[in-house]
Amino acid sequence: METLLCGSLRVLQSSRCRKYSERLRRVRLLPSGCLQVLFISSNRRVGASCAGLPMEKPSSSSKAALEERTDPVEEREVLRGAEGGDVGPPTPRKSSSSRSSRKSFRLDYRLEEDVTKSCQDKHGRWTNPWSTWRFPSCPLMLRFLLWDKDHSKVPTNKEALDSELPVMEPYFVQNPDLSDSGPGLRVTWLGHATVLVEMDGLNILTDPIFSQRASPIQLVGPKRYRGPPCTVEQLPRIDAVVISHSHYDHLDVGSVASLNARFGGELRWYERSVSGLISHSLQFISYVSDTPVCCRFVPLGLMDWMMKMGCENVIELDWWDENCVPGHDDVTFVCTPSQHWSKRSALDDNTTLWGSWSILGPEHRFFFAGDTGYCPSFQEIGRRFGPFDLAAIPIGAYMPRDVMKGQHIDPEEAVQIHQDLQAKHSVAIHWGTFTLTYEYYLEPPVRLRAALEQKGLHPKSFFTLHHGESRLITARGGEVFE
Repeated sequence: METLLCGSLRVLQSSRCRKYSERLRRVRLLPSGCLQVLFISSNRRVGASCAGLPMEKPSSSSKAALEERTDPVEEREVLRGAEGGDVGPPTPRKSSSSRSSRKSFRLDYRLEEDVTKSCQDKHGRWTNPWSTWRFPSCPLMLRFLLWDKDHSKVPTNKEALDSELPVMEPYFVQNPDLSDSGPGLRVTWLGHATVLVEMDGLNILTDPIFSQRASPIQLVGPKRYRGPPCTVEQLPRIDAVVISHSHYDHLDVGSVASLNARFGGELRWYERSVSGLISHSLQFISYVSDTPVCCRFVPLGLMDWMMKMGCENVIELDWWDENCVPGHDDVTFVCTPSQHWSKRSALDDNTTLWGSWSILGPEHRFFFAGDTGYCPSFQEIGRRFGPFDLAAIPIGAYMPRDVMKGQHIDPEEAVQIHQDLQAKHSVAIHWGTFTLTYEYYLEPPVRLRAALEQKGLHPKSFFTLHHGESRLITARGGEVFE
């Protein structure tokens, strides 16, 4: 949730409704006594032309070009791992051995079905194209600001927090020699939506935030009640960083700067540029180098911000676009839909896109939801790219429900997404770190376990981790751990 900070007066401003957008700004008093100004913006549906737009079918010449590719994707039978059935290993995808002939558009089989495409309103601002997107009305927001009770009850006593939510030293800090990523699959929760995923030889970091506050400045703003389990300097080699959207608790200035300082010239970025609604693909170029290459993947519109931060090489993608880390052509990063919004300042409502990420390797598949409300696109993602070996799905920041439902899923909806994706395992994120909403701070995992039991799913299929804790999903030899 994005925050902007101001002085000591409580301020509430709302702009008048327009035909295609409404803006509501909310201010509430933080437990620490500082003011947290939350700017929340939404856009109404802009007609049926934005909702569920089908991806264009390839012409005969395009089909011929697809058939000539040297990196075809083998068709796979869709297995329903999230619903209790036996799940076999995913079929490896063939990739071209020729670097120069590497194609950007690889996942040919997704052309066979319609997909929900990203869309913008007449002002060029991104919108959510589903009927499930709801923005709270002015009366709801007033009730939330003035009368709703905060039930989070986060202890101020460190000993109590250490007992309930311990922060562990990650394995790669304890023994750096073990941090080289192998062909297996391992996940480490670093707090909030930040996870380190090691899969198929790559180390992948999601929505990194290592700062103490989710804020443009570190003097005021939502403060962590559980600190990061490690520093950027203690991280192992990072091959890719994925960003879901622009809110301060997911795109942190200090963490981006620290990553740049840590990796320096090893950071390389590749771009997919856009003009208006038209996406112009760039030919993918692989570089032959012995130097490790770290890429960062961001949704559309964040290129300029990343460049201003000194990031020299960025891969900016629209929904359903994909690209790879140089030297790892067999692992594909796909920007996939989510239901959310974006904002970092008073006037940039929804000027940058938001999204989830599907990361498809030769042996494993990982899904990162980022921050999202529930929408039908998770079923689309599951049909196209599932089953996933691991998914990182948010379970917190959901109360009061009538205010947060459009933008944040609750634990029950998280389990539904777990099933939609056909995920074999899911790890809970976006809880236990910042106080952003009003639910009791330990409620999300309790409701998660109850939802799994109600659905008849194994309790270990969707698990929580302590801060800094790791879980090995599959070992190097392919052994699966339950």
